[in-house]
Amino acid sequence: MQIRDAQISDLETMISFQQEMAWETESLQLDVPILQKGISTVLEDPSKGRYFVATDENKVVGSLLITYEWSDWRNGMVWWIQSVYVLPECRQKGVFKMLYNYIKSLVEGNDSICGLRLYVDKRNVRAQNVYQKIGMNGEHYQLFEWMKND
Repeated sequence: MQIRDAQISDLETMISFQQEMAWETESLQLDVPILQKGISTVLEDPSKGRYFVATDENKVVGSLLITYEWSDWRNGMVWWIQSVYVLPECRQKGVFKMLYNYIKSLVEGNDSICGLRLYVDKRNVRAQNVYQKIGMNGEHYQLFEWMKND
């Protein structure tokens, strides 16, 4: 298995992954044209974020998105892990752990990046358990939001 930056040729796979993830975790059906534009925007403009994919024999089996938050407290960037998806038949085989360890090593090698964060739906206990097993904790913050059109 290998980890690499996603490419525009991965777009259809990424769209499919995000549709599946939204349905699985929140019973949401995403608007495909908006989703396609959202993913394309990141793939074309790295200032918005960075997608990583895990491949097994050149087949994309998992992915995640990194977005950026400036931390005035730390005088550095925090990377947010978002849009995590692993194909069902590849789960519990260490795909997410490989993705996580890869991006964690990038953070450890760059003094301008302070750490990693992610958010998870409160109902997604399985994912929370995975995140705890790799050494993350959810003890510090609770996320609040307001989103247009929700």
